[in-house]
Parts: sequence; C-alpha cells; structure tokens
Amino acid sequence: MIIPAVFAGLAAGLSLIVAIGAQNAFVLRQGLRLQHVGGVVAICAISDIILITVGVSGLQVVAGLAPWVLSLITWAGVAFLIAYGALSLRRAIKGGSQLEAGERGVDSAWTTLVTAIALTWLNPHVYLDTVLLLGSLAVGHQPLQWWFAIGAMVASCLWFSALGFGARWLRPIFASPKAWRILDFAIAAIMWAIAGSLAFSQLSG
Repeated sequence: MIIPAVFAGLAAGLSLIVAIGAQNAFVLRQGLRLQHVGGVVAICAISDIILITVGVSGLQVVAGLAPWVLSLITWAGVAFLIAYGALSLRRAIKGGSQLEAGERGVDSAWTTLVTAIALTWLNPHVYLDTVLLLGSLAVGHQPLQWWFAIGAMVASCLWFSALGFGARWLRPIFASPKAWRILDFAIAAIMWAIAGSLAFSQLSG
C-alpha cells in the first residue's frame, strides 16, 4: 500500500504544481536565461517541502483532537478538487494560455533569489495548494499520510528541476497554447479521479 500512496501524492502534487502561474513562469524564465537556476529551483522545492510538512503535521494534530474534522476536511478537499478540475477544463476548452519567458538582461543573484522567495511565500495559492489541499489529501490516506506527502514532495522537486534545468528544451512545448490545453485536460482528469477516490473512501468507510 506504500507505493500507491506515494504515487497518489506524486500525481496530486504534479496536478497542482504544473498549473500555469507566476512562480512557474519565473522558474522557466530563469532557466531560459541560464541565470541562478540552481538557487531558484532549490528555493521553490524546499519551500514546498516545508509547506507540505506543515500541512500534513498540522492537519493531523487537528484531526487527532477532533476526529470529525478529518471527514470534514476530506469532503472539503473533494469539493475543491472538483472545482479545480472544472477550472482546468475551462482553461483547456477556452485555450489561449502560454508561458512567455526569455527576456534579456542579467539580474543579480540577490534580486533573483528574493524574487523567487516572494513569488513562493507571498502567493496565497501556495498555502491553499500545499498546506490545506495536499495536507488534507495526505491525512485522508492515513496511516500512510507521510508516504503520500513524500510523493508530493518528490513531485515538487521533479517539476521545478525539469522546468528550471530543462527549460532550453521545454521552451517550444510551453510556448504553445495547444500544449497547455492538453495539459489542462490532463489536470482536470487527474483532479476528478483523486476526488472520486477520496469520496469513495469516505462513503465506503
């Protein structure tokens, strides 16, 4: 049961993190410019690991104090996943999304790393995704919640590394609106699959 929990965390983490946004655009931009990529990737990945740990441990304590909270959190996570999937499907149908990156010029390491920190820790969606949503999904996989969390952490490390260090090869893909439409379709499907799995576990339990 450990391997399915890890892969569930990996799938959930990737589904959330690959959504187009300022943080991903910044990582891609630095990767394309070959500037301070290692530091930017490290900040984003380590930040996610910290936030996921806080989410899992914090929600686990709350669930221990009030067992009914776990069920409530799980159903809230199901509702969010359904809504998130619907938004991804809407983006996929509407189209028009793409990442623009590759401006010229050289930024200092300090400016670049501070920007990476700000885009990570001052983004409210980061807390919603990593602390609340991934935290609730992980607790929903008890007693293997930490294996789920490890999968989500690996997802963050893999994604930011691929986006940052592989940017020169990924640029043709991520510059294409069609590629993001396909990706959004996949995200919607994964989100709804996870929501269905959680709902089934609650109803059957």
